[in-house]
Amino acid sequence: MSPQTVLAVGAHPDDEVLGAGGALARHADAGDEVHVLVVTEGATAQYDDDSLVETKREEARTCADRLGVSEVHFGDLPDMRLDDVPHVEVNAVIESAVDEVEPDVVYTHARNEVNRDHVAVHESTLVATRPGSGVDRVLAYETPSSTEWTGGSTPRFRPSVYVDIAPMLDRKVEAFAAYETETRTYPHPRSAEALRARARSRGTEAGFEAAEAFESVVERREQP
Repeated sequence: MSPQTVLAVGAHPDDEVLGAGGALARHADAGDEVHVLVVTEGATAQYDDDSLVETKREEARTCADRLGVSEVHFGDLPDMRLDDVPHVEVNAVIESAVDEVEPDVVYTHARNEVNRDHVAVHESTLVATRPGSGVDRVLAYETPSSTEWTGGSTPRFRPSVYVDIAPMLDRKVEAFAAYETETRTYPHPRSAEALRARARSRGTEAGFEAAEAFESVVERREQP
């Protein structure tokens, strides 16, 4: 198979590695060109220190280096307020990255989420990867500490694609550790122990020692 170009879209710094870090590392090791887009500035709604915006960007770059990502692209939309941003503005950030990177494969947030930023990014990714965009495949990832917290009558994340990340699990955990501002202590889902446990649990669903799980959103093929 010819090398592919891959774009992972996340609302916030750390979403990309939590949801698809192992898969991105596999792409990079296979010779694919891997890019990450962080849509929001990722800090101002949660912290009073504006300097954390640049801190998180540095963490994102360190994480990317550990995964083998070629480049990290940053949007400047407001953190935790995408439901107040006109849909066309979120579309524009992702469309710009798709136009620049020209990806074959795009990873994005799942639709069924408690985090409204994640939902907005999912919906705008579908706009940016519509027919004519050149994107062949769109996969939706789960985000620990968000996706699994949907409840009641809300439809749950239902993966249909599993990627074996057993050889990449240590690397994923090391890459996530670059986000010192986001790391929590176990049993919080954003802890090293929880990431390993989730990967092993997803692995048992597919016959792997460790896996990442995805929903297939778009699949375009010239042949069956």
